[in-house]
Amino acid sequence: MRRSRRLPLILAVVLIVGATSVAGWWAWDRREVGDPARPAPSLATAEIVRQDMSTSVSMSGRLGHGTALPVKGGRPGIITWLPSPGATLKRGQTIYRVDDEQVPIFYGNTPLFRTLDKPDTVGRDVRVVAENLKALGYDVGRRYQAGERVQQKTTPPTSVTVRKGEDVLTPVLIQAIKRWREDTGLPASSSLGIGDVAVLRGPVRVESTTAQVGDTAEVPILTVTSTSKVVTVDVEPTAATGMKKGVAVEVRLPDDKTVSAKVSAVATAVTDDPNGAPKLTVTITPDTPAAVAKLDAAPVEVTFPGEARNDVLAAPVGALVALAEGGYAVQLAGGGLVTVETGLFAGGLVEVSGDGVTEGTRVVTTS
Repeated sequence: MRRSRRLPLILAVVLIVGATSVAGWWAWDRREVGDPARPAPSLATAEIVRQDMSTSVSMSGRLGHGTALPVKGGRPGIITWLPSPGATLKRGQTIYRVDDEQVPIFYGNTPLFRTLDKPDTVGRDVRVVAENLKALGYDVGRRYQAGERVQQKTTPPTSVTVRKGEDVLTPVLIQAIKRWREDTGLPASSSLGIGDVAVLRGPVRVESTTAQVGDTAEVPILTVTSTSKVVTVDVEPTAATGMKKGVAVEVRLPDDKTVSAKVSAVATAVTDDPNGAPKLTVTITPDTPAAVAKLDAAPVEVTFPGEARNDVLAAPVGALVALAEGGYAVQLAGGGLVTVETGLFAGGLVEVSGDGVTEGTRVVTTS
């Protein structure tokens, strides 16, 4: 009787398990048939191109009138007049007065360091006087060239060779000095001495006055800048490599407009910065002054050129594959890895070279 009762039970269990297995198989098979197979993801490829490559370095700068330079009085006396800050002054105009005598501006690099009154005196200061009086419309007579010799009336007579940048105080030039002094309203004389004129490098804009009327004149009297708008950038000496006079740069203005410019000067003396490393001042002049005429002062960004490579093969940086043994390779589209030498990195591209890579070769890349 026990065997007859267990048999139906065993058959029931077998039927239930079997039905469950069939149902599970049917459901699994249905999912496989109903869902289409997903395609393998496609790989991005790019073409190796031949082109010029270059890098650049951007630095913060300031648009203005440049670094202010001090002007110091050159002779004893009392300051009796000063120009207003912002005034622009050029050759022949008065920059200040001492004992109520005007001190005009001459252009040049050599200040008057002695009294010029003896004929046949030779020097760079003589050349400054001759060039300025000629520019102001006076007849200065013969101009001497480097290598010529001059007989000076000394005891015994002395023969002097004129060097580059020098000139000779001739009788005609002495007469020109006399006429210019009379026309300018200076005390009558045929000579010029220390402090009679202020020798500056060109037209100037008065930045500020550092002395007051009534002060002694043998002190820094005022500061001046260029009359032109320039950009100044303070850089560490190590970063100034390659920033040479004449280098073309790009200046981005506050309104995001860009203007072309060139490096016009690189300081040779560093400035002490109590909060950082010593700096060199790089001065940059816009190619088109009108482009910055409406701005008196503003922060700007200057882009300097860096390294450059001409006519090289370039691939996307994302095409590089780092090799376990060191170095890099690129994977050819539909092919294997090819070892490459890398060069300049710029603008998302990398300079590449090696066997198996030529212009037009397609390589696998991540972007």
